[in-house]
Amino acid sequence: MSSAIAASPGAEAEAPSDRPARGCSSSRGPRIVLAIFLVLGALAILFPFVWMVLTSLKPESEVITYPPRLLPQHFTLQAYKDVWGEIQFGRLFLNSVIFATGVTLVSLTLDSLTAYALARLRFPGREIIFWLIIATLMVPFQVLLVPVFLQVFDLHLLNTYAGLIIPRATNAFGIFMLRQFFMTIPRDFDEAARLDGAGEFYIFRKITLPLSLPALATLGIFHFTFNWNDFLWPLIITTNDDMRTLPAGLAVFSGQHETQYNLMMAGAVLTLLPLLIAFLFLQRYFIRGIALTGLK
Repeated sequence: MSSAIAASPGAEAEAPSDRPARGCSSSRGPRIVLAIFLVLGALAILFPFVWMVLTSLKPESEVITYPPRLLPQHFTLQAYKDVWGEIQFGRLFLNSVIFATGVTLVSLTLDSLTAYALARLRFPGREIIFWLIIATLMVPFQVLLVPVFLQVFDLHLLNTYAGLIIPRATNAFGIFMLRQFFMTIPRDFDEAARLDGAGEFYIFRKITLPLSLPALATLGIFHFTFNWNDFLWPLIITTNDDMRTLPAGLAVFSGQHETQYNLMMAGAVLTLLPLLIAFLFLQRYFIRGIALTGLK
């Protein structure tokens, strides 16, 4: 009897220890299924990039073989050597850098100034101006393409960096994003600076901008990526091969000559590299900007 009574607490103590194990095993199944779906989705997204890189490493004879093979039988870097001479890749690359970087810097400057005025200053018609800016998001750029092109033509800015950059000098989405972020910054900082005699531009430059680095980095990545990949506007505004950007130059080359797919894939890989490098350097700010933009 005493031994049975003494054994009973041990049995009761063992029972709770089994419950977490059973609960953990029961919840592990959905996690495994979710992980499988995530892996499959990642593979589906990465497969075109893997195909692009491997195709750029194939000789032309292997690119056109049927059935197609994923892995090249003979690895070669000849396509990367040829791409610099046949399509003036160096010049196209430089034009893309100037275009994307110039638009990003100018847009960040003008967007942040406009957003600061709409978020931190009080003046008549502020809300109306803000909603008019938001309304422009519903107008596709293709609708404005002809009048903007005519204005650039009248100003004799065709085939110039100014003609490429100025029409993209500001962006309604950037103003909206920075305004929402500026509104989350406590106004106590502004009031304390005003009591010390600081002006609005000093507050904007020394207080608001340093506190908004995550949002600025995120918006900078958006601007740089969009304009680096922009195809339509550089194709319309440039008629000289020396002023075309990479997307427009690659498209024109593929239309004028017999398409060499390994050459085109090599150009696409080189076009993608600056975006990867920019994201690697700014990913910390990018993630912080995404996480903090909607928080007060």
